Formats: sequence, C-alpha cells, structure tokens
Amino acid sequence: MAYTLLYHPLSSYCMKVLTALYESGTPFTPKSVNLQDEAERAALLKLWPVGKFPVLRDEDRDLTVPESTIIIEHLAHQHPAAASLLPSDPKLALAVRAQDRFYDLYVHNQMQEIVGDRLRPANAKDPTGVESARKRLATSYDMIERDMASKAWATGGQFTMADCAAAPALFYGNKVQPFEATHPKLAAYFGRLKERPSFKRALEEAQPYMKFFPTE
Repeated sequence: MAYTLLYHPLSSYCMKVLTALYESGTPFTPKSVNLQDEAERAALLKLWPVGKFPVLRDEDRDLTVPESTIIIEHLAHQHPAAASLLPSDPKLALAVRAQDRFYDLYVHNQMQEIVGDRLRPANAKDPTGVESARKRLATSYDMIERDMASKAWATGGQFTMADCAAAPALFYGNKVQPFEATHPKLAAYFGRLKERPSFKRALEEAQPYMKFFPTE
C-alpha cells in the first residue's frame, strides 16, 4: 500500500489521523507541509483546492482523501490493521461516528474558535464568539465527565476513531480552558489518552512546534 499523508505535526486534525495511523501500524510516507512556502502550498492546493490538511494520497487506488474522519474511515475499510478503529457492527460503528462528531464539533471546533481569536489583530477580536465557544466547551466537558463514569474509552472498552478525535481535541482544549482540576473523570480519560503510544508519538513529533501555539 502506498499512502502519503500531507500534514503538519502541530495541527490537531493531523494529530487525529497520525494517531490512527500509528495505532493501526499502517505504513505511510509523511509529508509535512509548510503553508508559508509557496511551492508546498501550491502542491497541496493542486491535490485539494480547499487548501487544508490533513490530506491522504492513496496511490494504489489513485485517490486523494481529505478530511480526518474520512481518512480514518478509508483506512479502516482498506487496511486490515485499521479495521478496529471503526467496528464492522453497524450499531457500534454508529456510536463511534457519533462520538467522533461530538469531539470534532463540540470540543475541537470550540477550542479552535478560541485559538483563532488569539491570532486575530486587536481590531478584529470577537469576544462574543469566544464567550459562546467557552460556554459550549464547558457544556461538552460536563457531558464527557458524565459519560466517562463507566468507560475506559470514548465508546466503551475499545480504542476507536472516536478516541483518535478526542485526544488532540482535549489536549488543546485543556490548554485554552483547563479541565483537570474540575472534571476528574474527564481528566482520567485524558490521562489514558496521553499514555496511549499512538497519541504519545504524535505529541512527541509536535513538540518542536509547540512554541508557535498562541498562549494568549
């Protein structure tokens, strides 16, 4: 199998896909993209005109696969070692997809709203939008706290695509709106995620770039 992943180590959605690749042991060629480099940006736009990563190139099937969830689903269907990330049972698969969407939409995207505002110039700040994102993030934390009362992973006893989504969302979420002192069950789940070798590896690869994460 000839997979090439266009990504950046600091990107949370890229971490999600890297976690899935490392978790399943799927062989791939990593290609880090510097969007400030005109040639590298042009190469990404040629494959995916939206210009966002991650993007997976499946050379064996001559397919360009964008979007983190779709990339992981593609791997689960095509690469046997990745199949456990998305159960074959339709009901279980639906539960995984539901949790994947929850972490992307109600944790990850709220975190990104806060981070994005930090990158805006002073005259373009959106305090109302940030406040709304913080409220939604707080609600999500409360929901996870209740949900993790009797589970090891996002959908039960097995690590799945939903946990690949949860790991980077919670990692960065904890930076912009800490939860470890207020949500013990969520914090325990996050601790398990940080110790998972697949996500741990993705985090280690991102460390040289963490200095670029906006803290204020």
